[in-house]
Amino acid sequence: MTITSPHLGSPSAAWTDAKLLYALEEVVEKELNRHLKVAKDWMPHEYVPWSDGRNFPGFFEDGEAWDKEQSKVTDIGRIALVVNLLTEDNLPSYHHEIASLFGRDGAWGTWVHRWTAEEGRHGIVMRDYLLTSRAVDPDQLEQFRMAHMSEGFESDNRHSMLHSVAYVAFQELATRISHRNTGHQSGDPVCDRMLARIAADENLHMIFYRNLLKSAFEIAPDLTMQAVRDVVVNFRMPGHGMPGFERFAAQMAIGEVYNLRIHHDDVLQPVLRFLKIMDIDGLGPEGQQAQDELGLFMGGLDSEAAKFDEKLAARKARMAARAGS
Repeated sequence: MTITSPHLGSPSAAWTDAKLLYALEEVVEKELNRHLKVAKDWMPHEYVPWSDGRNFPGFFEDGEAWDKEQSKVTDIGRIALVVNLLTEDNLPSYHHEIASLFGRDGAWGTWVHRWTAEEGRHGIVMRDYLLTSRAVDPDQLEQFRMAHMSEGFESDNRHSMLHSVAYVAFQELATRISHRNTGHQSGDPVCDRMLARIAADENLHMIFYRNLLKSAFEIAPDLTMQAVRDVVVNFRMPGHGMPGFERFAAQMAIGEVYNLRIHHDDVLQPVLRFLKIMDIDGLGPEGQQAQDELGLFMGGLDSEAAKFDEKLAARKARMAARAGS
């Protein structure tokens, strides 16, 4: 793939993914070293209430079938936990995607493998918690996992390495927010503590990619602006292909785990503010157009979020009226 930018070099300078990877290698090494200094190792088994566990039906004569009443988590907590875990389950596909784009050598490769190892903890601790605490139907969870992973995963952002970097800068923050809000809405302090630990990892991953994206603007501003525009306008969470995702997403929106207002205020805006995206000048025609389109899109999204806020407030009022009657 060859992409062009009027910056750095002659006006007709051609950028390939390979050249951009090389140009950003030093930044990756710097961010990797920073990450390794601040990241804290933690043990997934320490966050699981093992004493709550008991056998399920199958090979054990004393197996007890799952029942919703056994769960400590709320209905919205259960839905969000399943969505979040199924998303984490697709780690092999995500690793393949970024390893293919970023490579397995040098600082890029070291980061890819470190990121994968850290992300692996998330699926481990979530599944152990869900099964031990009987938060979800184990048979249905496994059926969902098989269906989701059997479909595979292909990123919406394979256009270029810059598209991938831009996407994960936002997606890691979105995942962090989703985990934290799921914990808050779960009704179980043990679950909340576990998801807070996962969210801390996701935040560090976001910082890595966000800082890398900032450096990309210094190297190839027009191309990076176009990549950010494309990602923001077409953003989808990585679990969008799982069975029942649209229905689950709607329930999570109403349950205030993740919705348009949260997406605008807590995910897109913080990253865009850090990058000072609307203050970047000296762009070529295509970069300027992307910046203008990004500004228009964010304004439109804010208006859509306001409409959602009104509908949610009205829904809450109706529910409160019913409860009081």
